[in-house]
Amino acid sequence: MTFEALGLHSSILKALTEAGYTKPTSVQEQAVPAAMQNRDLLVSSQTGSGKTAAFMLPALHKFAEAEHEVQTGAKTSNQERQAARARGERPRFQPAQPKMLVLTPTRELALQVTTATTKYGANLRRVRAVSILGGMPYPKQMQLLSRNPEILVATPGRLIDHMESGKINFSQLEILVLDEADRMLDMGFIEDIEKIVAATPETRQTMLFSATLDGVVGNMAKRITRDPMVIQIASVGNKHENIQQRVHFVDDMSHKNRLLDHLLRDATLDQAVVFTATKRDADTIADRLNIAGFAAAALHGDMHQGARNRTLDALRRGQVRVLVATDVAARGIDVPGITHVVNYDLPKFPEDYVHRIGRTGRAGRNGLAISLVNHAENMNIKRIERFTKQLIPVDVIEGYEPKKSAPAPRSARKPSGWKPGEGRNGKPGQRSFSKPGAAPRKEGGGGGFGKSSSSRFAGDGGRRSYGDR
Repeated sequence: MTFEALGLHSSILKALTEAGYTKPTSVQEQAVPAAMQNRDLLVSSQTGSGKTAAFMLPALHKFAEAEHEVQTGAKTSNQERQAARARGERPRFQPAQPKMLVLTPTRELALQVTTATTKYGANLRRVRAVSILGGMPYPKQMQLLSRNPEILVATPGRLIDHMESGKINFSQLEILVLDEADRMLDMGFIEDIEKIVAATPETRQTMLFSATLDGVVGNMAKRITRDPMVIQIASVGNKHENIQQRVHFVDDMSHKNRLLDHLLRDATLDQAVVFTATKRDADTIADRLNIAGFAAAALHGDMHQGARNRTLDALRRGQVRVLVATDVAARGIDVPGITHVVNYDLPKFPEDYVHRIGRTGRAGRNGLAISLVNHAENMNIKRIERFTKQLIPVDVIEGYEPKKSAPAPRSARKPSGWKPGEGRNGKPGQRSFSKPGAAPRKEGGGGGFGKSSSSRFAGDGGRRSYGDR
C-alpha cells in the first residue's frame, strides 16, 4: 500500500515524499483511514512502529481540507487586532483554543511529536504545532500560546497549570490524542488526564495509543471513547528479532564498571544508551566515562529543558557517543545511530525493559541489548523473560568472568553476528575507569559508581521521577 492509496491531501503527500517516506507502516495502514472517518481509536502498537504519523497524518489531512476556513479566521482575527490598536486599546491575551491536543508522558516525546508534525505539515501554511511542557521558560510558553496554535502537544502537569490560569480553552477542540497512555498512568498522571478530558467537548474524536489496552488503561479507554475501533499491531512482548539480547552476570560494582568499560569499546558500537535507575548515577557514570575517554553525556528529568535539548541534538549529530539516561528522560528517543543499549541497572518493570531495548534496532536495523545483572537479580530477569515470552542468553567474556557461580544457563543459544570478546582492532579494552582490584562500594563511600545494583533496583528510592510534569 502507498500513502496515496490512503487518500491523504496532496500537500501532505508532497511533504512525506520530501521527507523520504515511501510506504505506510502496518499501524498507519489501519489507523489513518479509520481516523480520517472520524472514528475513535484504541491502538496497541510497539515502539518504533510509526504511531506518531498514524494519528498526526489524518489530523493534518482534516486541517488541510479546511485550510481556507482557517485562513479566513486568521484574517478576521488580525483585522480585529488592528482595529483595537487603532482605537488605542492595549491588546489583551486571549486564551489559546487548539483544535488538536496530544498528551505525552515526557518532554522528549512531546518535542519528537512536534518535530514530526512540522515535517508532515511543511506545506500547510496555517497549521501550527507547539509544545507546552515542564522545563520550558514560562514567557516562551506564553509566546507560543499567543499564536493560538491549531495543534498543542503537552505533558499533563504543565498543561493543567495553563488551564487553571485561563491561558488555554478547549471549547474548539476537535481531536484528542493520548500517546503512550500506559506510561502516563504509570507516572501518576491519571487524575490530570481525567481533568483534561473533562474540559474537552464530548463531540471530540479520541485516539489512545498504548503498549497495552488491558487493566487501568482499558478501563480509562472505555470511559473516554465512543464506539472505538481497536487496532492491535503487536503486543508489548513482541520479540525484537533484529535485536540481540544478552545477560552478563556481575559480582560487584567494580566488576560491573570494568565490564561496562569493555563493552563500550566494542568496535561495532556506533552509539549507545546506558540506562541507570537514578538521576544521580546517570550524572556520575557520564562523568566517569568522559574521564575514561568516551564522548558521554547524561540525560534525566532534573535537567533544564535547554540542556536536554542540547544533549539530544548532540546525540543526533553524533557528537555524543554514549548517552547515560533514566527511563523517564529516554522516552521518545529515536536516533538511528544507536547500535547498543546497556542496562547498567535493570528496570523496575518488564514493560520498561521492552521500551529500553527498543531504542536500538530502529527502522529495521540490527541492535544489541546487554543487561549487567547482579546474581541476586536473577528473578528479575526471569520476570522479563516471562513477559517477553523469550529467553535471554547468558554470555561470558574471557577475562571478565564472574567469580561467583552464575545461575544455570536458560538457553544454549549463542548470540550471532557479534564478537563480544573484542574491542577496537579486535583486542580487549585496555583502559578501565575503575580499578580491577577495587572492592565493591558501600553506601556512603568506597569505589565504583554508587550503591550496589541490588540495593538500587527499586530506583530513585522507590519513587518515580515526576520531573516531566
